[in-house]
This record gives sequence, structure tokens and C-alpha cells, in this order.
Amino acid sequence: MTPPAIMWFRRDLRLSDHPALLAAADAGEVLPLFVLDDRLLKPAGEPRRRFLYDCLRALDHDLGGRLHIAHGDPVDIVPKIAGKIGAGSVHVSADTAPYGRERDERVQKALGDIDFVRIGSPYAVTPGRVRKQDGEPYRVFTPFRRAWLDHGWRKPAKSGVDSARWISLKGLKIPAAKSDYPAGEQAALEVWQDFRDGPLADYDTGRDRPDRDGTSHLSAYLRWGCVHPRTLLADLKPGNETFRSELAWREFYADVLWHQPNTARENYDRKFDRFKHDTGKAAQQRFQAWCEGKTGYPVVDAGMRQLLAENWMHNRVRMIVASFLVKDLHVPWWWGARHFMRHLIDGDLASNQHNWQWVAGCGTDAAPYFRIFNPITQGEKFDPNGDYVRKYVPELRGVQGKTVHKLDKLPEEYPAPVVDHAHERQVSLDRYDAIRTT
Repeated sequence: MTPPAIMWFRRDLRLSDHPALLAAADAGEVLPLFVLDDRLLKPAGEPRRRFLYDCLRALDHDLGGRLHIAHGDPVDIVPKIAGKIGAGSVHVSADTAPYGRERDERVQKALGDIDFVRIGSPYAVTPGRVRKQDGEPYRVFTPFRRAWLDHGWRKPAKSGVDSARWISLKGLKIPAAKSDYPAGEQAALEVWQDFRDGPLADYDTGRDRPDRDGTSHLSAYLRWGCVHPRTLLADLKPGNETFRSELAWREFYADVLWHQPNTARENYDRKFDRFKHDTGKAAQQRFQAWCEGKTGYPVVDAGMRQLLAENWMHNRVRMIVASFLVKDLHVPWWWGARHFMRHLIDGDLASNQHNWQWVAGCGTDAAPYFRIFNPITQGEKFDPNGDYVRKYVPELRGVQGKTVHKLDKLPEEYPAPVVDHAHERQVSLDRYDAIRTT
């Protein structure tokens, strides 16, 4: 008799387009498992944890209440459960992040003679596979994207709840905390369909307007694998190149992290280790003003207040507020990256850390001189009528039209600017020159 298998869900909380699930089903009866791992949960931030719990509830519902929840170190938990049910194999989608890779090596060793089978990953192309002709990894996005497109990816796997003969084992209850966002595979597919049939047509320009609903809102679902990027790519048509490129950026940063795990915490460009930051009491006070959305720059404050209110921020505004923090306030990028990871429902280590480094100028394809965003002109360009600012900054709701971006026209109850942009821009340029010439 074929021994049962374990399908250990991690960043793949869905049943469709799931190669690892099909492989587990081929092995025999399948126990669906999720392990609540404190090494991942504690630094995740409450918004991301709540969304995860809702995604688990949705997956459990789709599995007919069979999802087994355990809590602890997977190195102990997974072999223990495998032994309890006499499993012959444990199946996973490969985890390519630094902790996940190390954890999986330890789990595989602890399983002994029980097969540990990695099939697929949370990406269309598993990180590490797209390389230059000499075998070296890509360090710049554009050639990576070309090679990624040339490499291609498989069609979506034909899997679902009926693909396996599921078994159940009494486990823990999913934590009760709930998110404000619809979660799970069905929600992800509905969000995708709404975007595909609507804003995708104008995505080239619409994605940069925070005053409009022109983005996909899929990032949190991709983060937990409620939908696979391959599913999205299979739906795209000629003319959807910009959205396809956005998916490629996600894959590029995962590839960078695969090759250089240290860049989750350290500068990609190590000469920036010499870069001068402000870290004293005044810097801490300015950082707190940034966190609270009280910098005196309307589009920056709107973005930071959107983050606190919704645990999400429009991507264009993410770049604006990041540039302001590192180039106007001269604060280390990792302060901002950590704040984002605590509050973002879609916080993803590879994308978050490397997007922050891109803005700071210490990451891949860096051109810091061209990325010192003027927070006033950025607001005027991408929120031309001021609707985005007025939505999130109550003090400015009485200011009409684009006047909301004019610092000298704002009411007294709105905070005064914490810094002068023109002056701080020059400070940043001088500091960049210092590390270029030493």
C-alpha cells in the first residue's frame, strides 16, 4: 500500500495551478499542512499576519475543513507529523528566500528517509535559473527581463480540490484575528478578473495615478500564493507588456535575493557602506514625522497616512515617500524598509528591500542623481487635481484643486515642512559625490 503524502503549504495558499499538489497526489493520500512558524510570524507585522490567517481560513474552506494547522519549528513539526501518519513524502513549492532555503535544508535532513520533494516556486521562473551566457546572474533589470521572456514558463497546472484524496488530522485552530481585505484563492481570482477586464487596458498610464484605481491590487495575493504569476501571464495579451514587466520586476528582485541573500539587510552596492546618513535625535524626530504623515509635504503625508489607514500604498507614492525619506531626510533606507514591512499587507522581503535600495541608489541599476524626486512636482504630476491628497489628509480637504500641492497656500493647521527640499537635494548630491570620489 502506498504511504500517504504531506502537502506542506507555505507561499502557495491555493489549489489551482499547483504543481506540487499534483505531485503529492500522485504519491497517494494527502494531508494538507500549514505550520505557524514564529521565525516568520513575529517580524511579519500584524496586518500581514491577519491577512495570512484569512487566507488560511479560505484554503481550509476550499479543502472541506481538512487543512491541518500546527505551530512550532518546522524542523520538529514536519517530521513529527510525517511519522504520525506514516508519510512517505513531503511535498512543497520551493522557498527561495534566505530563511526558507536554510529551513528547508534542515527539514529535509530531519526527515531522514522520507522524501522531501520541491516542485515549482512562487515565481513563473524559479530564481537562479535565468543567467547570462557565462553563467553569472544578471545585475541589471532590462537584460534580465529579456532573458526571462526568452526562457519562458510552463502553462498553468491543471489542479484543484479534486486532484487529491485528502485525509485529515486534528490540529490547531487558525488564529481568530481577521483582515479588512477579502482573502484566499477565490478572492484573488476575482480581483484579477476585475483588473484584467478593466484597468489593465489603461495600465501603461493609469498605474502612476494614485487618485485613480488603476493598479491590480494583486500584490498581497501574490505574496501568499493565492494566485500564481503564471496564471496571470497566461491571460495577458499583446499590448500588456507594461504589466508583464511589473511581474518581471518581482521575479528579478527574487533572483537578486537568491544570488545575494545578504542584500535583504545590506547594501547591494557595498561602496554605499561609506555613505553618510543622519541618525541622531533630529533624524529620529523627522523619521517619526514621516511615519505619521506629518512632514508638511502633501503627497508624502497622504501616502504615509494611506499606509496607516489601509496597510497598503500606491506604488508611485511608495517611490515618492521612499525618496523623501532617504534623500530629503537622509535616513538609512532600512529604517523605511522595516516600517513598510511592519505595516504593508503585501510586504515581500525581496521586492520591499530591493525597491528601497533602488530608490536609495545603492541597489541594482542605480542612478541616484535621477531619482531625487521633488515631492511637490511629483504630487502635481501624478495627483493633478489633488484628489488623492484630500482623501488621506483631512486638514487639506478645504483646499481646492491643484492648490493642495502649493506649500505657501496651505492652512495653518497643516504641519510646516520639516525640511527644505532644494537644500536637502544638494546635501544628497554632495554625499553621493563623496562616495564616488573616495
